[in-house]
Amino acid sequence: MSEPGKNNINDTILSSAQSGESKQTEALIKQYRSVVEAIAGKYTNSPFEYEDIIQEGMIGLLAAIKTFNDSKGAQFKTYAQTCINNSIQTALRKFNRQKDIPIGAVIEYAEEEIPEENGVISAEDYYIAGESVSMLANTLKENLSEYENEVLRLHIVGCNYSEIAKRLSKTPKSVDNALQRIKKKLSAVNFKTDKYN
Repeated sequence: MSEPGKNNINDTILSSAQSGESKQTEALIKQYRSVVEAIAGKYTNSPFEYEDIIQEGMIGLLAAIKTFNDSKGAQFKTYAQTCINNSIQTALRKFNRQKDIPIGAVIEYAEEEIPEENGVISAEDYYIAGESVSMLANTLKENLSEYENEVLRLHIVGCNYSEIAKRLSKTPKSVDNALQRIKKKLSAVNFKTDKYN
């Protein structure tokens, strides 16, 4: 992996997260939440609530964790920023298509204000970032129930079991069961296809 300390990320943590270690994935989500918030804050006049934009950004971060490959040249933070941005823009485009709103009338995004650490992302990494977000979004849509999707989205923005249960009018045990099912379903997905390696 890349030089230790350069990304402010521990290579072992990332490797463990990519292998399905949920505690390490949660550690990375906590570590990079501020990056998601910084990107989400750049979207103005959005039809989404701020929390919804954060949720979409977190889905992008999860896609970045699952598909990052340091041999492609990008630093993890730069790759994660691209996935987060792609995820938010994809959700907004989908919403705009449903409402027949021109995308330029809703989103103002100041890309130059987001600090890109360690240079620009390559065209290949940019493509992979977009594909990984798309792959994860499709996986969530096809394999998770509506309830599981809601549980996952609340979980990745930092809600604990009790908070999720209260918001969804369920028991904490139901939330725990849903999260266990989600972990099994996501671990069965092969994000590392040949075209990403």
